[in-house]
Amino acid sequence: MGEDMSSSFFFLQATQNQINKSLIEQISNYSNAQKKQVYIINKPLGDNKYSYDYEDCLVLLIPRHKIIFIDFGANKIAFESFVEDFIEDLGSISDKYRYKQIIGRPKYWRDDLIEEYTYDQKSFQLKELLTRTKIQTGDRQKVCELLISLLTGSINDIDKVKVKGTVPDNLLDKVKQKILLFDGDQTRFVYQQTSNSVIRIQGLSGTGKTELLLHKLKELYVGSESSKIMFTCHNKILADNLKKRIPDFFNFMKVEQQIKWSERLWCVNAWGSQNDKNSGAYSYICVHYGLPFYRFSYSKSFDSVCRIVLNQLNEKSEVDFAFDYMLIDESQDFPQSFFDLCEKVTRYTVYIAGDIFQSIFDENIVSNIEPDFLLSKCYRTDPRTLMFAHSLGMGLFETPKLRWLEDKEWEACGYLVEKIDSETRYRLSRESLRRFEDLGNESFDSVEIVLDNDVYNKILTIIKDIIDTNPTVLADDVGIIFTDNSKITYLMADALEQSIPRAFGWNVNKAYESKHKIKDTLFISNKNNVKGLEFPFVICVTGSISRSYAARNALYMMLTRSFIKTYLLISQSNTQSLIKQIQEGLVGINTNQYIEVVPPSKEEIEKIKTTIKYSNSSMSFFDFIASIFNELGVDEACRTSLFDTVKNVIGEDFDKDRAQKVIEFNYKEMRRD
Repeated sequence: MGEDMSSSFFFLQATQNQINKSLIEQISNYSNAQKKQVYIINKPLGDNKYSYDYEDCLVLLIPRHKIIFIDFGANKIAFESFVEDFIEDLGSISDKYRYKQIIGRPKYWRDDLIEEYTYDQKSFQLKELLTRTKIQTGDRQKVCELLISLLTGSINDIDKVKVKGTVPDNLLDKVKQKILLFDGDQTRFVYQQTSNSVIRIQGLSGTGKTELLLHKLKELYVGSESSKIMFTCHNKILADNLKKRIPDFFNFMKVEQQIKWSERLWCVNAWGSQNDKNSGAYSYICVHYGLPFYRFSYSKSFDSVCRIVLNQLNEKSEVDFAFDYMLIDESQDFPQSFFDLCEKVTRYTVYIAGDIFQSIFDENIVSNIEPDFLLSKCYRTDPRTLMFAHSLGMGLFETPKLRWLEDKEWEACGYLVEKIDSETRYRLSRESLRRFEDLGNESFDSVEIVLDNDVYNKILTIIKDIIDTNPTVLADDVGIIFTDNSKITYLMADALEQSIPRAFGWNVNKAYESKHKIKDTLFISNKNNVKGLEFPFVICVTGSISRSYAARNALYMMLTRSFIKTYLLISQSNTQSLIKQIQEGLVGINTNQYIEVVPPSKEEIEKIKTTIKYSNSSMSFFDFIASIFNELGVDEACRTSLFDTVKNVIGEDFDKDRAQKVIEFNYKEMRRD
């Protein structure tokens, strides 16, 4: 199968043969050239009970077009029977997921949303077929997309989708009511059969990795009544959260089989405890094979205990399987020894999902082992917001830059790379997403920079503006995130906790105290409690923008929590030149839909790499500066004052050249005095 057949836009489930080959290639080329989501199937995905005798046909699914049944054979009666059975099954699936109460029985949508077409290779014109099947009205387009979501297993919450009535007149309702469909890569991961012992999936935060693991879990669980499945991650809190999500997800997906916890399905953190074999993947493996369990200690890391168990199992002449399947989330938290151990104890397949990077300053983008599925589209965040967040985080608007990626790394992160002016300038753009396609790029700014020293009152003003613009907005649609862990920050959060209920009737959740998101409350947090969360609107508050790697990475993480709009509220004045560069950079992204940037020289790139190595080492910033003091022979009496000066000038930035220049200049002045 060619490269185009496995793009994020095109999905082929039906079998390709000599009769349909030409048609499938034309449709695939159209899908990729026009960047249109297209599926070709011959039965509904997500349920193996549907099968049909007639094979000389395909079903073509394209949003905003009718569902097209294409006949390649000469048996008209068999084709008609296939169409009737398929539509009857689609009606049954619609009833199962409660879509029927919104879109009605098949008789209400069959005549205007179903097209039957007899294929003739000599006379076939794809453009003519697409023109003829185009759906013109918005409500019928929505019904057809709901039918496509049923056929592709991308089930939407029907309670949030309105088909009839007035078209939403605000951004929030337009985005909330958008029907979400799996793209080609996501659909392949969930439904593609594999004989591989390990399948790796990687992508940016927001590309839907955990959601896909849940869908894969459902497919595996209902695919057999006896399979044993371990779903694990490193963090205990995340494991607990996943375990709570699974029953809700199974209920939502109408799974009829009962969940047999600790018998067929485990969802626990990786290590576990010695006293409960069902508390962790490692603890279960130890008990299952009768091996000693090691607690954490300075001499016993997770990597070392995994190696010990793996060596012990390799010494055995025969080893049975503890699990049939394993699913691992947040794989970047694990050593390779854990994956090797999982593969050893799993009968069929280990599915491993992780971030391309936890921090935009990680040295390696994409692991050395190439992933089977690289998810480059971030579905949570407007592409313009993501471009701005990467630009601000990596210092792309500034000289010198904080971060630069190789071309293949930009592409792995979902960027289209164009080089102009003899490769002296880069244009980095992202493909548009269906989630935002109806909004129009000119209709709203996904990021707004706000400069105001009166942060408290400005936050209240922004909330009022959000409510005025989006009358259906709820308290938990808004997140306020502070970058600074200062006393002033927490006093302001306390004040907002009192004033927001009075001003807007909303309760407030201070997540740095509650440690989780609470329904029907406005979310307030520091930078430490936002991983994995998303809000339509985010107010990101920072005192100033320093060149500290930690501060920039926090800004990147915070800016990308929104899926409609982020307000970047800066309370203290940075140098005017930096603010101007950032503002001009944002205007450029909004105007051009791409980042235009001069790449750093080879020397600058090497310096960036060295700086990142320093910042990612276990060395503290204090020790980093002390090592420069030692090199320069700075007197002990001057070091405290000089350290404070360096920190004030460059922040906690592990840039040795800049730090050394500041130290040398100020040390010379101190000695002169």
